[in-house]
Amino acid sequence: QAPAAPAGPPKLQVLIITGQHGHDWRATTPYLKQALEETGRFEVRVMEEFRGATAETLAPYDVIVDHYMDRNAQNLRWGATAEKAFLDYVRSGKGLVIYHFALASFNGWTEFEKISAGNWRPGNGHHSVRHDFTVKITDTEHPITKGLKTTLPVMNDELYANLKWQPQGSYHVLATAYDDHTIYDERASDARNKQPMSGNGVDEPMLWTTQYGQGRIYVNALGHDFSAVQEQVFKVTFTRGVEWAATGKVTLPIPPELAGK
Repeated sequence: QAPAAPAGPPKLQVLIITGQHGHDWRATTPYLKQALEETGRFEVRVMEEFRGATAETLAPYDVIVDHYMDRNAQNLRWGATAEKAFLDYVRSGKGLVIYHFALASFNGWTEFEKISAGNWRPGNGHHSVRHDFTVKITDTEHPITKGLKTTLPVMNDELYANLKWQPQGSYHVLATAYDDHTIYDERASDARNKQPMSGNGVDEPMLWTTQYGQGRIYVNALGHDFSAVQEQVFKVTFTRGVEWAATGKVTLPIPPELAGK
């Protein structure tokens, strides 16, 4: 009988919190799970009802992926017990990844806003029509972005702009994209409607990190919908960010077509 192959490192345990949203979470959540598990590095659970969660609920996990948006409804807040468990979990040194429109959650929850650094809030947060754009890596030495090309193509996604930001120095930008002010539609009644802007455009953060207590937080503002989360740039920056948030290191390989020189 052949000897058993040596066991690899234990898989990182991931919890995706979702179940309410302003976007189609039912379409994107299975793909986020698939993208992580295909790497062989993660084991993923999905929780569609986080209200009532406790410290014991979160204890088995190395990292949370926040894919939840409360739609500004007080009854969709998680509640004091679950929100304390969430904060204590991150503060203790565990990982958190905030994905795309979760940045619009929990208006007025100061600690969540500190954790996420940039948020959609009344009068802050818009985007032009979906389009192709380029993400520019601004920190080429961070474990998430190290080894990537310094410019990465993003196809048909939303470019978040004019978020409400925490003070400079409380977050670290890994990558930006140029928000072209000339392509906004003043007639649009949704998020494409212009907020006050100056100049022809500005570089906006797309990927960034923060720290909360001992916890590592990674924010990826890309990946609007099912087609966008299938794009390779999103997939690579998302999975690498989840590994970093969980461990502080990144071992996942970079596909040759996205690798820098």
